[in-house]
Amino acid sequence: MREWLGQYKYRGNERYALLLGLMLDRAYLTLKEEKQSVFLTQKSSIIHYFKNKKDIQYGSWSADLLVPVPVSDSRLMERGFNQAERLADVLSRRRKVPQLPLLIRTHHTGKQSFKSRAERLTDMKHAFAENPAVTAQFADWLKREAPLNHSVRIIIVDDIYTTGSTIRACAEIIQQMGSDYGYTVEVYSLTWARS
Repeated sequence: MREWLGQYKYRGNERYALLLGLMLDRAYLTLKEEKQSVFLTQKSSIIHYFKNKKDIQYGSWSADLLVPVPVSDSRLMERGFNQAERLADVLSRRRKVPQLPLLIRTHHTGKQSFKSRAERLTDMKHAFAENPAVTAQFADWLKREAPLNHSVRIIIVDDIYTTGSTIRACAEIIQQMGSDYGYTVEVYSLTWARS
């Protein structure tokens, strides 16, 4: 996995995007299955009222939106692509879940793989912000797709999970964005690997 990620992320071998994206898709299906199981267990008192399986599936768990972790401008220039965005593209096409770049990176944080946990946590404190280029698009999407009486399920997509500091920093902003529009946001994360 280390070799594949190195080829993809650091050596610019973009052919790995589809392979890694398909692996991430399997992780999405596992997440969906786990959440569906919890949903059905919690709703078991209601399910006996449904007349057929199709009605139960209608209430099934699925993501509403994918948000890739953004890279800094200097990292984008260096690599030529955002690896998390490419993985999210594969997942979006396969599962018909829209993707929206809700976040921007406010400053370059350097390679996280060389830092301690404490350094990573400090680096990520103010590393992300709402993407002003898609704020209006997000508001329109919420009005069109998300009923006010349900929470919105957003999945943050990244290539690797190490300390969780990146995911936590992104999740805080996404939850605040949803709250600003009167929505409760359930944030999940999908990463291709865990370090």
